Amino acid sequence: MNKSILILKREYLTRVKKKSFIIMTLLVPLMMAALTILPAYLATLDDKEERTIAVYDPTGLILNRLESNEFTKFQYIPAPEFDELNKNFKSSKYYAVLHIPVNILSTNRAEMISDKQVTFDIKNMITRRIENIIEGEKRKQVIDETGVPDLEKKLSATKTDITVETIKLGEEGEAVKSSTEIAMAIGYAAGFLIYMFVFIYGTMVMRGVMEEKSSRIVEVIISSVKPFQLLFGKIVGIGLVGLTQIAIWIILGIAITTGLTAFIGGGSAETAAQAQNIMSGQAMGQIATATPEAQNKVIEILGMIGNLNIPLIIFALFFYFIGGFILYASLMGAIGSAVDSDEDAQQMMLPVTMPLIFSIIILFAVAKNPEGPLAFWASMIPLTSPVTMMVRIPFGVPVWEIVLSMVLLISTILGTIWVAGKIYRTGILMYGKKVTFKEIVKWLFYKN
Repeated sequence: MNKSILILKREYLTRVKKKSFIIMTLLVPLMMAALTILPAYLATLDDKEERTIAVYDPTGLILNRLESNEFTKFQYIPAPEFDELNKNFKSSKYYAVLHIPVNILSTNRAEMISDKQVTFDIKNMITRRIENIIEGEKRKQVIDETGVPDLEKKLSATKTDITVETIKLGEEGEAVKSSTEIAMAIGYAAGFLIYMFVFIYGTMVMRGVMEEKSSRIVEVIISSVKPFQLLFGKIVGIGLVGLTQIAIWIILGIAITTGLTAFIGGGSAETAAQAQNIMSGQAMGQIATATPEAQNKVIEILGMIGNLNIPLIIFALFFYFIGGFILYASLMGAIGSAVDSDEDAQQMMLPVTMPLIFSIIILFAVAKNPEGPLAFWASMIPLTSPVTMMVRIPFGVPVWEIVLSMVLLISTILGTIWVAGKIYRTGILMYGKKVTFKEIVKWLFYKN
C-alpha cells in the first residue's frame, strides 16, 4: 500500500506543480465568464456605420413612414430611379434598395436588393418596422369592414404577457420560489462538467500507461511494485488532480456568486459608487448603476439558486466525478496496457466510451424530462449515471433513487477494478502483438 501511495504522490504532484495546470485552473473560470459575458456585451454595442437605404414603394403604404436614425437613413425614390438602380447598383451611393411589392398585403413579402449580404441588425430592424405598418393597415381594414367603435383599442387590450412562476414545496410544506430554467441550467452544466473531466483525465491515465509501456520504464517499476499497485496509484493520483481542479472552480464560483450578491444586494448609491471604484470597466459600471428593478431581478435569481439543495449538488458532483472517473479510468488504463500504438488505442477506446458519449447525447432530453423513463434508467445504469444523475438532482430526486444509483455505481467500480487489474497485469509486459478483444477476455482467466 505504501508503494501505491508513493506512486499516487508522484502522479499528483508532478501534474499539480506544472505551470500549465496552475494557469489553466485559474484562467478557465475567467475564460468561461468572458465567453458568456463578452459576446452579450458586444451585441449591445450600436452599429456606428452610416448607411443609406433607398425605398421604392409603389403601394404608398410605407411611404415616408420609415423614420431614419443617426446611422441608418431612408431615402424614397421614384420608379425611374428604381429601374436605373436595378441596372447599375454598384455605382450608386446606396447600401441597399428596399422594394415594397404591390401585393405585400397578401404575400407579406418585401425585397431588399444589395451587392453585399445585408447585416442581420439592418434586416431585423426593417422587418419589424414594416410588420408594424402592415399590421396597422390590416387592422384598419378590419375596423372599416366591421364598423365596431374603438375596435382597435379593444383588440390591443386583448394582448397579454403571461409569466408563470414556479413554487417548490419543501419537506415540511414550506413554499420556496424556484426556477425550472435555473435547475435545468445547473444540472446540464454539472453533467457536462463530469463528462468533460472523466473523458479528459481518463484519457490521461491511458496515455500515461502507454508512455510507460512504450519507453520500457514499466519493466523497471514493476520489479519493485505490483502491477495492480502501479495502476491503482496512477488512477488515484490523476483523479486527485481532477478533484483539485473542480474544488478550486467551485470555490471560485461560490466566491464570485457571494461577492455579486453582496455587491448588488446593497442596493445603495454608496455601495454602487464603492463598487465602481473597485471594479473597472464599462460593464462593471453598468451593473453598479443598474436600475432597482434590474438589481432585484439579479437578487431574485441568486435567491432561487440558493433555494436549491446546494450541499447535495456539490456532494453528488464530487461523488459521481470520483465514481465515473475510477470506472472509466480503470478501463482506459487497461486499454493503454494492452496496445502499442495510438491507432489501436482509438479503436479499442470507442466501445468503452460509447456509454459516456451516449450520456452526453441524451443530456438535454434528460434535462427536459428528469422524471421520465429515459432519465430514470440512464441514472441507474453505472456507465451513464455519473452524467445523467447530476442533471436530475437539481430538480429533486427521491433519496432511494440516489442511494440505489450510488450502490450500483460502487458495485460496478469494484468489478471493473478487478477486470482492469487482470488485463493490466498481462498486457503491460506484452509487446509487438496486435491484441484483440477475444484475447483480452482470455487474460481474465489467467491464474496469478
